[in-house]
Amino acid sequence: MIKNSCRIAVIGGGAAGMMAAIWAARSGAKVTLFEKNEKLGKKIYITGKGRCNVTNACEVEDLFPHMVSNKNFLYSSFYSFTNEQTMEFFEELGCPLKMERGKRVFPVSDKSSDVIRALSRELDRLGVKIRLRTAVTELIIKDGQAQGVICGKDIYQADAVIVATGGLSYASTGSTGDGYQFAKDAGHKVTATRPSLVPFEIKGDICSQLQGLSLRNCQMTIYDGKKKLYDDFGELLFTHFGISGPLVIRASAYVGKKLQEHPCQVNLDLKPALTKEQLDHRILKDFEKFSNKQFKNALNELLPKKLIPIIIDLSGIDPEKKVNIITKDERKNLVSVIKQFALTVTGVRGFSEAIITQGGIFVKEVDPGTMESKLVQNLYFAGELLDLDAVTGGFNLQIAWSTGYLAGTNCVIKYMEE
Repeated sequence: MIKNSCRIAVIGGGAAGMMAAIWAARSGAKVTLFEKNEKLGKKIYITGKGRCNVTNACEVEDLFPHMVSNKNFLYSSFYSFTNEQTMEFFEELGCPLKMERGKRVFPVSDKSSDVIRALSRELDRLGVKIRLRTAVTELIIKDGQAQGVICGKDIYQADAVIVATGGLSYASTGSTGDGYQFAKDAGHKVTATRPSLVPFEIKGDICSQLQGLSLRNCQMTIYDGKKKLYDDFGELLFTHFGISGPLVIRASAYVGKKLQEHPCQVNLDLKPALTKEQLDHRILKDFEKFSNKQFKNALNELLPKKLIPIIIDLSGIDPEKKVNIITKDERKNLVSVIKQFALTVTGVRGFSEAIITQGGIFVKEVDPGTMESKLVQNLYFAGELLDLDAVTGGFNLQIAWSTGYLAGTNCVIKYMEE
């Protein structure tokens, strides 16, 4: 039973905000959800290329290695509302799910709109008041307590406020950093924010010449001088500005900050399944097969067509030269170019192309067991607004669901009668 009909104001109609509103309402509170857009879940709609990677079906303890920032803060969240509970939650709401490669979980329909509809139906069933096209401009904080929100000239009193306004990525969806200012106004520290899960910009015009070329099996190593920053294997895509694809997007979560400071070198191993000796042997076989051909016409079985002119240029071998007179040293140089295809990363793309924001509300000022501010009573935070982020694969949405659940349930608990 709730004392005095507990009123909860939730700011933000994204994943964390809708989740918080649902669980606050399920806990018996009267909930009002404020969303400045014309509809709920605009960012959910575009996640997973419109399919919405709801969560990841790995074991709960396996979530943590995929967290990039402040993973220890998330123990209470992930164990209070697990990824398994997330899947059960959506199934119960009439949104059947399926699992794909890497244990990524999607709606069976492959439509993110079905996820939004499921959440919207539940909000409606619970009687949550939805205030669309309503931007919160200020929090009401008195005597160290959150007491409501101000929307222009309108004042809404509340017993607790949950801020779940998202970060800065995809500003067109409404993620314009409002929540950071609310947090600062409440006395909270906000760590430096930067785009994450984002493509790399590369010096020169090599990538633009290779635009559209996708490499499925590529080894990428990133160096800052002689120091190795990152090493991984996967799929890479050349673009007009640089490189993208799952391999690059994942790497940006770990090295994006360094890349904002100064350029770094990326080495691509274009034939990671072969050692240098094995690759040299493979090239020799091809050269024997095409012994009377010019060098420029002897690499078609080894490399993608678009890549051949670039590799030839970097190798320093005359493209008109017959392969049967290419020297051992020239061949070794060709092997080195293929095994260490060097690019200079000048930076990362901006927030408009970033999947998530890295940085945010300083988590040491937030109770990890409740999501309540340690500085202002009855003020809660959830989702991307916090300095929490993960790699791709459904992990960032799990942060939203779990922190939203904790904020939604705990903001009501203190109003429960004994």
